[in-house]
Amino acid sequence: MGSVNGVPQLFLFVLSWLLLVFHANSSSDERSTYIVHMDKSHMPKAFFNHHHWYSSVVRSLKSKKPAKSNHHRFSPSLVYSYDNAAHGFSAVLSKRELETLKKSPGFISAYADKTVTLDTTHTPEFLSLNTANGLWPASKYGEDVIVGVIDTGVWPESDSYNDDGMGPLPTRWKGECQAGQEFNSSLCNSKLIGARYFNKGIIAANPGINISMNSARDTMGHGTHTSSTVAGNYVDDASFFGYAKGTAKGVAPRARVAMYKVIFDEGRYASDVLAGMDQAIADGVDVISISMGFDETPLYEDPIAIASFAAMEKGVLVSSSAGNAGPALGSLHNGIPWVLTVAAGTIDRSFAGITTLGSGETIIGWTMFPANALVERLPLLYNESYSACNSTKLLSQLPTDAIIVCKEATGSVSNQISVVSASKMQGAIFVSEYDPELFELGGLSIPGVVISTHDGAAVINYARNGVEPVASIKFQQTVLGTEHAPAVAFYTSRGPSPSYPGILKPDIMAPGSLVFAAWIPNTATAQIGSNLLLTSDYNMISGTSMACPHAAGVAALLRGAHPEWSAAAIRSAMVTTANPLDNTNNPIRDNGLINFTSASPLAMGAGQVDPNRALDPGLIYDATPQDYVNLLCSMNFTQNQILSITRSNRYNCSTPTSDLNYPSFITLHDNTSTKFVQTFHRTVTNVGGSAATYKAKITAPLGTVISVSPDTLVFGKQYEQQSYTLTINYKTNGGEIISFGELVWVEENGNHTVRSPITVSPFMS
Repeated sequence: MGSVNGVPQLFLFVLSWLLLVFHANSSSDERSTYIVHMDKSHMPKAFFNHHHWYSSVVRSLKSKKPAKSNHHRFSPSLVYSYDNAAHGFSAVLSKRELETLKKSPGFISAYADKTVTLDTTHTPEFLSLNTANGLWPASKYGEDVIVGVIDTGVWPESDSYNDDGMGPLPTRWKGECQAGQEFNSSLCNSKLIGARYFNKGIIAANPGINISMNSARDTMGHGTHTSSTVAGNYVDDASFFGYAKGTAKGVAPRARVAMYKVIFDEGRYASDVLAGMDQAIADGVDVISISMGFDETPLYEDPIAIASFAAMEKGVLVSSSAGNAGPALGSLHNGIPWVLTVAAGTIDRSFAGITTLGSGETIIGWTMFPANALVERLPLLYNESYSACNSTKLLSQLPTDAIIVCKEATGSVSNQISVVSASKMQGAIFVSEYDPELFELGGLSIPGVVISTHDGAAVINYARNGVEPVASIKFQQTVLGTEHAPAVAFYTSRGPSPSYPGILKPDIMAPGSLVFAAWIPNTATAQIGSNLLLTSDYNMISGTSMACPHAAGVAALLRGAHPEWSAAAIRSAMVTTANPLDNTNNPIRDNGLINFTSASPLAMGAGQVDPNRALDPGLIYDATPQDYVNLLCSMNFTQNQILSITRSNRYNCSTPTSDLNYPSFITLHDNTSTKFVQTFHRTVTNVGGSAATYKAKITAPLGTVISVSPDTLVFGKQYEQQSYTLTINYKTNGGEIISFGELVWVEENGNHTVRSPITVSPFMS
């Protein structure tokens, strides 16, 4: 389940333009904000870095008689400096100063800043969903696809469940809007088409218990958040205390939502989960999103595994969360061969605070302080005796109407934030490099920002040596385009799957950190200080719970675009088109690893889900219910254990095999043998629309030799199938090393590439 704001936040080098809007008129002295692009190769060697160069350029524009206007009475000033998303800066300039700037060495271009509307949750845009082409228009935005959400209930009054633009209910829908405590059946509509609740398991385990909310109404917020993420309708002018302003919407905004509440304040039982999923299948849902799991539970006792087998038989794809027990290997749950298992990643959006020093230097830091606080020209305090910020007693002796600078902590920045909060300081600047736990979970209860150690050195130097040093902090800024996104979230659970390690899990990664979506309005979503709690109709929380509904939304869109595809085909399309690269075109990083090295498929599966490419995958790896039964038959389960999953004797174990037709590969070793060979058999179906020829391109994992036979697949027509074998020859090195590579089938005309990750891993105890 997701982690709610309450942990301090993230430092990110914010390297995108943050919009400051100034009114313009025809006067050459009227000031506006301009974005300026510079050729960094022209930076003189005398400057320490690009920021110093840009600052010098702007300072050189100052005239002896500063320009005056009705709106602004100050000299030209630097707003941002950019070094990754762009080379250049933004600055407040007059037209006359802009003309002077154009004559500076290295100047490329400049243009006036302008107001934009951020389309929140923003994650659909991050996944490249758009109205012009691709999966959104092809699926009609998920029109009439029904998504069943197994969760904590729903807050039906949320604007995210408005049914504007929704047509009549699909005739195949068999569900209902179940009345209950504080929940009338009239609260459902053409968007939220069903709501049921299941708590008999709780009551049975706790006789005489009082269910405090005996209905489908959400008391935790989790179900409201996940269901609006997958299919929430459009809501304009949404934000989280001024952050992430824009239009809230789900991944499949025209899909229908049916809520099945199985988790209550009083408990959460497998029997209720199974009942909820059972009802969802009966009601006729097309996709199930379930952001929960059962740890250390065999498949034949796992209600999600059992119910999802039945769903799969009916063509219903089940999207499930991998869990939040990372970064330990083997910590994943829902490693079920017939479901989609989703890991969590970060987003290219950050939340900023602008610190302006009395010297004029501007520094961008990270914050999510939930108010437009007035922290203006306050004294800046730094001293080695108290700036460790680990003693409330020491800080309490300082004047409170000041900004404390806390040097880089040896432990968590969260501890410093707690100490400063107790000291009642009016502002704080925390110096820290990237702390995944802090920066991915969110929450900052005091007027403060987190800045890099590089920027921290400049702040500390000014605080020590400046004449009466002061600083100001501006909050509630949102920036898009943060580099090295996505990255694997530190908390997401890793494979191999304990329930069945022979299938590579997770399958894919989707946005999971600080996801913006609807919330319940009667519980705290943020706080100021230690005792002021704030509520909001929308919240930003983190977890694989948030990643799961993103993937479910993509599956709903694919179901709308390809109603003939099986659940396995939809999963295959999402896996083989997933992107293993971030927005800098480098391998996705793992924030749970030291030095943030490249992520393995055990952390992210095949990579970040790519909805538009999944619409047209070229080839798919399909699987029938009997294929999964053949796998179960190879697992040393008893006949009754298998039957508890399949529910039918019509399946047989005449051809048991662990070689499932899956769109990825994993081989496991125990470090006792010096080498081994494993061969996989696969069959692919051409869904590309015409005759096609594909050739194999292999990147072998370290220590292996990979062979594919045949290495060319020729398809004469659409839906034709071809088979191949992939053989891994591996020589162990006696270590616990995970190595990975890939097999990519490349169409001769370049129209399609079909990628499957290959992983070699030791067994996990």
